[in-house]
Amino acid sequence: MNHIYFIRHGATAGNLEKRYIGRTDEPLCELGISQVKRLRTYNIQADRVFASPALRTRQTAAILFPQIEPEIVENLTETDFGIFEGKNAEELSGSSEYQAWVDSGCLAAIPGGESVSDFKKRCCEAFYSGMQRVPDGKTAAFVIHGGGIMAILGEFARPKRDFYDYHIGNGAIAEYAYQNLTLKLIKSG
Repeated sequence: MNHIYFIRHGATAGNLEKRYIGRTDEPLCELGISQVKRLRTYNIQADRVFASPALRTRQTAAILFPQIEPEIVENLTETDFGIFEGKNAEELSGSSEYQAWVDSGCLAAIPGGESVSDFKKRCCEAFYSGMQRVPDGKTAAFVIHGGGIMAILGEFARPKRDFYDYHIGNGAIAEYAYQNLTLKLIKSG
């Protein structure tokens, strides 16, 4: 059995403005840095740290695990929001492409971006591949994006819940036990 921490990066300026920030490489804002520093009170220890290549996840990992160089995993990058990237719902109101995406439950392919099913598949494959390299009994931390956390938990967590039920906020953490391709919640904060 392994111990797993899923840590969502701290907030960025785009997060605070409720923008679709997938591929935009924003740094943590002041609030984001303080959110991550607050997580240090959990005294999180990890044998292995995985992060997406985004600056915000790398900054979060450096604050929490200064002694560990994270393994950068390209396929843990956030959703490619295509033509919605950098915009918020207010700016997209009136767009027929955006309305069609929303009407699909945000499950359709995003014009110029990717579908939720493709996104989930690549994140879950990246998680599984990473866990293959973590010896039994060791602790891993995944410092990634909210969408990636939802995708992985939606596939591996038990009892099974809806994709959006696994949402955690910026600078938040969820702790799981992992065994036989199953994640079981220990605590969330």
